[in-house]
Amino acid sequence: MLKEKYQAEVDAILARYPAEWKRSAVMPLLYLAQKEYGYLSAEAMAEVGALCGLAATDVAGVVGFYSLYHDHPAGKRRVQICTDLPCALRGAEAFAAELLAKLGVQWEGTTADGEFTVEHVMCVGACDKAPVFQIQDGSGIHFYESQSAQEPLTVAQALDILNGLKGK
Repeated sequence: MLKEKYQAEVDAILARYPAEWKRSAVMPLLYLAQKEYGYLSAEAMAEVGALCGLAATDVAGVVGFYSLYHDHPAGKRRVQICTDLPCALRGAEAFAAELLAKLGVQWEGTTADGEFTVEHVMCVGACDKAPVFQIQDGSGIHFYESQSAQEPLTVAQALDILNGLKGK
């Protein structure tokens, strides 16, 4: 259990908030749980809910809303491609389709080597440089975009980035 393994961290997170507002600790506790378990299972969400005084369904609502929380296992790295309307207008859908084909996966699928799971995300705040993607892994979030609005990021460049991460 999270509380037993990370007693000091859990206590420090809860101490940031008045007792009557301990539900405000839900996001940092979810981050801690995800770091420990790799994703947020129903059991992990219930555990965080118990620590915060929230129902598991309320915690699941937070997990479902934010793209940085994950409720299912995935590859070593999550490749998240922005596919909202402004990015789609700049070629994100074609970029994603080609990248998925080159990786041999469908949306939400994981590569055969277990290295990458490819996911949709909505708006990463770089519409003018689309197509764009971010990679989430154990060391954080890494953002990749074109260096110029006139020359979009190519699938070949994305594959070079992904291949450079393998085995690290």
